[in-house]
This record gives sequence, C-alpha cells and structure tokens, in this order.
Amino acid sequence: VQLQASGGGLVQTGGFVRLSCKGSESIFSINNMGWYRQAPGKEGDLVATIPSGGSPNYVDSVKGRFTTSRDNAQNTVSLQMNSLKPEDTAVYYCRMQGRSLRRSGLYDFDAWGQGTLVTVSS
Repeated sequence: VQLQASGGGLVQTGGFVRLSCKGSESIFSINNMGWYRQAPGKEGDLVATIPSGGSPNYVDSVKGRFTTSRDNAQNTVSLQMNSLKPEDTAVYYCRMQGRSLRRSGLYDFDAWGQGTLVTVSS
C-alpha cells in the first residue's frame, strides 16, 4: 500500500494550510488514519488520529486549530491546519492502518506517506 501526501509549504503565522493523503487502490478497508509530525531536531509526535466510525483525537497543542477528516470511499485523510504558529513547523506524515486486497487474499497493512514540509514564518 502506498500513500501520497500533498499540501504543505510556507505560510505566515496565523495562516492556514490543508494537507491531504490518498491511499492506493489496493486498500480494502482502513481502521485508523492519522497524522504525525517531526520538527527540526526533535522526535516525531502524534498530531491527530481518526478511527473508522469514531471521532478524531488531537494532541493538546493543536486542539481547536487543526481538524482531521477522512473519506473512506476515496481512501483519503485530510488535515486542516488553522491559526498556525511557528512551533507547528515540521515535516508532517500521514499514516493508515487497515487491510489491503491482493490476489492471494486480504492482508494487514501499516503505511506511511512520504512526508510534507510545513514551515510557519514568524
């Protein structure tokens, strides 16, 4: 399974960015979708997750500013990032966990997108 992320770029403090991530057609079902980020010189952190049929969960630092949503029919997950702060600067990664359909049957997968850089200038 391959994930293709898009969006990101350079934005000013207080601005907004929308990230999207699309999974390949071999996906049969997706349990969890989520977003992670890694700031320069720091370890990666969870940003938000959205389980199948459940409500999104957010890390405290982005609550009220970020919104994640999923489209199961399109195998996509999005992250709307508003009121951006310089500390939001990071490479953002999408992640999907579910089952993929191959000729030989169904298989579990845990896939990551390639990462997209969001830079928030002060």
